[in-house]
Amino acid sequence: MPSPPLFPFRSVVLGAFLPTLVLEIGIGALLPVVAVTATGRGATLTVAGLVAALLPLGKIAFDLPAGALSQRLGDRVAMLVAGSVAVVAFTTIALSSALWGLALGVLALGAANAVFNLARQAYLTEITPPLRRARVMSTLAGVHRIGLFLGPFAGAAVIAATSLHGAFWLGTGSALVAVLVIALVRPEPRADAPLPRPAGGQRVSIAAVAREHRQLFATLGVAILLVSAVRGARQTVIPLWGEHLGLDAEVTSLVFGVSGALDMLLFYPAGKVMDRFGRLWVAVPSMLTMAVGLAVLPFAHTAGALAVVAALLGVGNGMGSGIVMTLGADVAPAAVRPTFLSVWRLFQDTGDALGPLILSAGAALGSLAAGVWATAMLGGASAAALARWVPRYSSLANLVPPRRGRT
Repeated sequence: MPSPPLFPFRSVVLGAFLPTLVLEIGIGALLPVVAVTATGRGATLTVAGLVAALLPLGKIAFDLPAGALSQRLGDRVAMLVAGSVAVVAFTTIALSSALWGLALGVLALGAANAVFNLARQAYLTEITPPLRRARVMSTLAGVHRIGLFLGPFAGAAVIAATSLHGAFWLGTGSALVAVLVIALVRPEPRADAPLPRPAGGQRVSIAAVAREHRQLFATLGVAILLVSAVRGARQTVIPLWGEHLGLDAEVTSLVFGVSGALDMLLFYPAGKVMDRFGRLWVAVPSMLTMAVGLAVLPFAHTAGALAVVAALLGVGNGMGSGIVMTLGADVAPAAVRPTFLSVWRLFQDTGDALGPLILSAGAALGSLAAGVWATAMLGGASAAALARWVPRYSSLANLVPPRRGRT
C-alpha cells in the first residue's frame, strides 16, 4: 500500500501554507516602508519608530483574545476573520493620507496577525499526524520566512512601477487571496484523526487555563520566552552592529540577506530531525549556536567578519525552525487548544519584543556590546532551560492519540 503524502495537499499545502505565504508577502512588503510613510505624513523619527512598533504591540495585545476567538468560532473561521481584518487594515493604510490612519492600520494588522497565527497553528495541530508534526510546523515556519523574505522585493517592484501606496495595495491583494484560499479549501478527512473540536464547544477562560497549567508555563513557557528573546535580538543586532561599524546600508542589507537565506534553507531538515530523534536534538544546538554567534559578534570589526557571524546566526536560527510551534502543539490540551496556545504565543511574542529592548538598553547605557553579550547569555540560559524542561518521550509514537473505538 503506498504511503500517504507527507503534507496532504488540500488541508496543509492549500489550507495553511499557501495563505501564510501570500499574507506574509504582503506584510513583508509593508514593513520596510512603515517608517518612511509615517515621516511623509508628518511624524518625527521617534513617532515613526513608535508607529512601526505598533505591529508587534498589536500581536502581543491580541494574543490572548485570539485564543478566545478561535475557541469560540473554530480555527478556520478565525483565520477567515483575521484575513478579512488584514484586508481592511491594508486598505485603510492605502486610502488614508493621515498619520492616524497609518497607525490604526498597522495596529489592526498586528491584531489580525495574532489571530491568524494562533488559529493556523491550532488548525495544523489538529489535522496533522503527530509523527509528522515537527516537519509540518518547521515547514510552516519556513514558509513564513520565505514570505517575509520575498515581500520587500515584491513591494519594491510594485513601488517602482506605481508609487509608495502600491506596497499597501499589494498587501490588500495578498490578504484577499489568503482569505479566498481559506474559504475555498476544505480539510481532507483523516482516518486516524481525533474527533474534531467543535467551534464553541468547551469554553474555558484564559485565566483558568493559565492557572491549570501554571507549572508548565512557569518552566517550559519561560524557556520559550528566552528562545524568542534571542531570536528577536537576532533580527535587530545585525543592522545595529553594521551601523556601529559605519557600514553602508547596502552592505548591511546584503549581510542580513545572506543570514536570512541560510535561515530559510534549514527548515525542512530541522523538522525531519525533530520527528525522527526528538525535539531536543534541534532545540539545544540551535540556541547554543546562536549564543556563540552573539558572544563573538562584538569582536567583528569588518564587514567580512560581520558576514561570518551573521551566517552563523542564520544557521543557528534555521536549525530551530518551527521548534516553538512544535513544542506548543505537543503540550497543548486538545479540548482547549486555542486558549492554551494563546498563552503560549504571549510568551513567544513577548520574548520577540524583549530581545531588541535588551540590545537598545545596552546601547542607551553606552555599550552596545554589553547588550549583545547579555542576549548571548540568554541564549545559553535558553539552551539550559530547554534541556531541563522539554518533555521526554520514550518514543515519539507516544504523541499519537488513540484511534476512534480504542479503549
